[in-house]
Amino acid sequence: MILLEGRTCYLRILTEDDAAIFTELLKANRDYWTIFEPRHESSYYTVSVQRDKIRESIYQMRDRREYNFGIFDAGTSRLIGHISLYSIKRLPFSSGFVGYSIDERETGRGLATEAVKIVTKFAFETVSLHRVEAYVSPRNIGSVKVLENAGFICEGLLRKLLYINGFWEDHYMYAILADDY
Repeated sequence: MILLEGRTCYLRILTEDDAAIFTELLKANRDYWTIFEPRHESSYYTVSVQRDKIRESIYQMRDRREYNFGIFDAGTSRLIGHISLYSIKRLPFSSGFVGYSIDERETGRGLATEAVKIVTKFAFETVSLHRVEAYVSPRNIGSVKVLENAGFICEGLLRKLLYINGFWEDHYMYAILADDY
């Protein structure tokens, strides 16, 4: 299993044993996270569905196509978010996307920025990617700051990119290159 340590948090690949605590995190942030992410059916917030999703993610990891980490508070070892390096493409692209969410009660502590920096280091130094990308809603000022503080550069606006909760939403494309890192 992969463990990546930071100063205030650490990242660990989620396992099937984490399904219950991960489901609790999802339920606790159901309203908060759906401001910028699509709403899910109530069945999504069940341990069995999350266990299946974690199992699928582990298969993806074995193929080096996705890495799905829990974000844990370094002081308490409490699960406080999740971050994924996903949609990994090999040459000629050698790229992947990063996506993350932090427990609403833990925002403003710099944890998302630290987690993004840790995953970016992992992407370049371990997975050997050339480019890491992220989509972010222009309305999500906190997440824009996270990406910029982690060294990502805004490359442009993608108009009406994602259909979220009944509306087509614009998103910025942010990226960091191995050369920038």
